Amino acid sequence: EVWGEASGDDEVEGGNDNIVTSFEEIEGKPMYNAILSKLINVLKPTSIQLTDNSAQHAGHAGSKGWEESGESHFALEVVAEAFEGLNLVKRHQLIYMLLGEVMPKIHALEISAKSPSEV
Repeated sequence: EVWGEASGDDEVEGGNDNIVTSFEEIEGKPMYNAILSKLINVLKPTSIQLTDNSAQHAGHAGSKGWEESGESHFALEVVAEAFEGLNLVKRHQLIYMLLGEVMPKIHALEISAKSPSEV
């Protein structure tokens, strides 16, 4: 299920890039809300989209996800200045570190992390 894209209206000082500052929380999707909240607050992305693919993986090992909500499989597309100069591994490590206590509850996280100059 694609739950939409977060968006922001604030302009960065000295540039025209819009920074995503908020997203619409989805009731009954605590992992989705926690992931977006943490990444938006720290990375200050110009674009971020999180897709919950858990329903496509129901029934196989590791698909249980967060017991309360069944969330387990996500695809993340994020564009942020923070990724400038970082290689792919470092970008993924940064995301894993930011998600901290949420990461062990995620069975699969597909990541596309780019800097604004790459889009």
